[in-house]
Amino acid sequence: MSAPTVYDVAERAGVSIATVSRVYRTPDSVRAQTRERVLEAARALGYVPSGNARGLASRTTGVLGLCFPDYADPEAEAEAEDSDADDAVMLYSDQIIRGMERAARRHGYALLIAALLDGGTEDLVAKVAGRVDGFAVMARTVPTEDLDVLSRRLPVVMLAGPREIDHLDHIVVANTDGERELARHLIEDHGLSRLAFVGGETDSPDAEARFLGFRQACADAGLPVPEAPDLRIAMMTQAEGARAAEALLDRPGERPQGMLFANDQMAVGALRALARRGVRVPEDVAVTGFDGIPLSRIVTPSLTTVRQPIRRLGEQAVELLVQRLAERDREPVSLMLPVSQVRRASCGCA
Repeated sequence: MSAPTVYDVAERAGVSIATVSRVYRTPDSVRAQTRERVLEAARALGYVPSGNARGLASRTTGVLGLCFPDYADPEAEAEAEDSDADDAVMLYSDQIIRGMERAARRHGYALLIAALLDGGTEDLVAKVAGRVDGFAVMARTVPTEDLDVLSRRLPVVMLAGPREIDHLDHIVVANTDGERELARHLIEDHGLSRLAFVGGETDSPDAEARFLGFRQACADAGLPVPEAPDLRIAMMTQAEGARAAEALLDRPGERPQGMLFANDQMAVGALRALARRGVRVPEDVAVTGFDGIPLSRIVTPSLTTVRQPIRRLGEQAVELLVQRLAERDREPVSLMLPVSQVRRASCGCA
């Protein structure tokens, strides 16, 4: 016997499908007598509303989507398996997801998560777009032309990176300002002048914005301004951060007084590599990261970093999607969220 449907409930209660939908989505918009008749019919039939059934009349799904690159870090995942403190090894994407989930629940939505693995994006985008009411996309995950087409069908908000499509809502954090102030702290407060910056690939917008901040701090202090990071890392993981630290130690010339990494994951890997080599942090070299992931506060020494409001980034994405769903023609919004320095032992601060 097939499960009862919204059609069955509507027929038994003598109302339209739209009325059944409103009973479950916005019950206060339906007269109490009609609402009770619908609920009584549903109970008699054993009907349980699904996301698809709720959307039949309104053409909505009750689901929001998030698409982001695969930020997997094998070493961090191994730590998570061996640790009782799951929050301590939460990475950047984990916290965005948590922020989106929190805000989505508050607005009565579920969250569909799609991590971009190796391969093309067309199939992924098509699958997600057909199952959600709105879509949050991390920068450089989906080709601009595909996003432009997608945005004609449903609301899209871009997370991080440059604003590539003017008519889309967009959220970014103050990457350049944060890295500039962090480098300035090392230069002015700790008297460091030989600084090395480890960045990402040129198509990593956040990493490039952070490198720009580093260059500005060098220029302000009258130090040589590098044209490119000392090293560029494709996968900004702990393992790659460790290899970068080793490479900086082994290159000819004087050792850097400070190593600035474009994210915390690389900086954590560097701390461990430096310890293995007998290099003291911060006595021999200062180390800094960026992001403010929970792991940064429990490594030894604790990591000086720039904390960005990662969960708030996810929450704000949901808020913009919900606002856009309610008012499709409003002007597009571009937000820059502030960041803050977290000075810890790895730079020489208490």
